[in-house]
Amino acid sequence: METVLTRFLRYVAIDTESAPDAGKIPSTDKQFDLAKILLEEMRSLGIKDARMSENGYVYGSIEATAEGLPCLGFIAHMDTAPDAPGANVKPRIVENYRGGDIRLNDEVSIEENLFPSLKEYIGSDIVVTDGTTLLGADDKAGVAEIMTLAAYLIAHPEIRHGRIAIGFTPDEEVGCGADMFDVPGFGADFAYTVDGGKPSELEYENFNAASAKLIFHGVGIHPGDAKDKMRNALHMAKEFDAMLPAVARPEHTALYEGFMHLTYLSGDVVEAEMHYIIRDHDSKKFADKKALMEAAAAYLCTKYGAGTVELTLRDSYYNMREKILPHFHLIETAMAAMEKIGLVPHVVPVRGGTDGARLSYMGLPCPNLGTGGENFHGVREFIPVQSMEKVVELLKTIVELTYA
Repeated sequence: METVLTRFLRYVAIDTESAPDAGKIPSTDKQFDLAKILLEEMRSLGIKDARMSENGYVYGSIEATAEGLPCLGFIAHMDTAPDAPGANVKPRIVENYRGGDIRLNDEVSIEENLFPSLKEYIGSDIVVTDGTTLLGADDKAGVAEIMTLAAYLIAHPEIRHGRIAIGFTPDEEVGCGADMFDVPGFGADFAYTVDGGKPSELEYENFNAASAKLIFHGVGIHPGDAKDKMRNALHMAKEFDAMLPAVARPEHTALYEGFMHLTYLSGDVVEAEMHYIIRDHDSKKFADKKALMEAAAAYLCTKYGAGTVELTLRDSYYNMREKILPHFHLIETAMAAMEKIGLVPHVVPVRGGTDGARLSYMGLPCPNLGTGGENFHGVREFIPVQSMEKVVELLKTIVELTYA
């Protein structure tokens, strides 16, 4: 049977980088390249209902070996983040890692003092990049792990389980992974996304998220005649930002602490534009942050004139916690599976969003499991082979306990 490492190395060789604001799904046509390969691999395994949608979503299922059981799903995304190059990935395996820095090229290393988690992998075989691209473990490791599980279950029909649904999505990294997901066609009663960090990590709380766009309208006057006439849009933008608490910036927050993050600023005296993202796990604090922005914008309009500031707030996604709690057996099963294979479960809040959060609000309860990777979205990304193997073991055990 093909190993999870072999599958992973094959998948990372395919460039699937997604693109923000493309106006289509998938955002890049090259994501179809991996989708087509996965479709054919699923068919070659004997998955009779394997299919690909016109938007590049790949679905299939492993037939039930016993009647009357619920359908369990596993989901991963095929795209890689646009934060670092995703083409021409050249993975290398550091066998039997002995500690210390891992040199990727003449200029880039994974430094042990900056990435202390390296010490946890002494004796492991670590897959790294050549320091010029990301690796793609986010989330091709999840894809490889699910495909390895599928091959195992198909080869062992004596294992008791209900229908196991499999889904691979495009465009998760640009926030659109769940947009066109066929929840009814997928047919799962509940599912897990495999799209996180360490194998022992389990996530069922994520940020509530919104975006804010502000346009400041100034009055341009020759600076020689500007007294009591000029309204500088750039200064108004700075004034707005100064009304937001500095402690609520992402560089000062961790764990359950939310933030308001300035991501874009551009303009001149006449007009300036600012973009923010707003995040908080707590729904009241999330609402308070949006209300603070509205109050700051209203104050500036009172000070400088009606219409001076245009504020557009848009909610992006919500904390999946409230959708998972009624199905807490998913968390209990995952934690029991981790303990059974020798892991100490570690429940962590997601300081971001996942396909699982969106899917949970679409009617598919979907907490998130780790893949084993670290340092996602950058050239120092790595994943231990043994961690991928452990995740495969975890998925097998979740299936076993779900249908025990």
